[in-house]
Amino acid sequence: MHRDVFKAIADPTRREIINLIAHKSMNLNAVADNFDMSRPAVSKHIKILTECGLLVIKQQGRERFCQADLQQLKEVTDWAEQYRRFWSQKLDALGDFLNKDQEESTNIKHKNKKL
Repeated sequence: MHRDVFKAIADPTRREIINLIAHKSMNLNAVADNFDMSRPAVSKHIKILTECGLLVIKQQGRERFCQADLQQLKEVTDWAEQYRRFWSQKLDALGDFLNKDQEESTNIKHKNKKL
C-alpha cells in the first residue's frame, strides 16, 4: 500500500519521527523512547511513514533500524513552491507600491516647503 505523503506529514508525531531519523539512523526502541505513548502506537506511525516511502526499515542482526528517505518530501516542496512564488510576487508588488507611495509623499512635502 502506498500512502499519501501529505497525510503522513500531517501528524505532528510523524513529523517528529522524521526529524529524529533524518539526523541519524535509529532502532525502533530508540525512536519509541522519544515519545510518551506505547511502542505499538509508535510502530503504527513508523508503518505509515514506511508505506509512504519516508522511512526505510533495515534489519541489522537482531535489531531493526529506521533510516530516512526524504525524496518523497520533494512532492511537498514542489506543491508549496507554487504558493511561495505567488506570495513573493504579491509581496514584491506591495513593496513597489509602498516605495512609490513614499516617493510621492516625499515629493509633495518638498513642493509644499517651496510654497
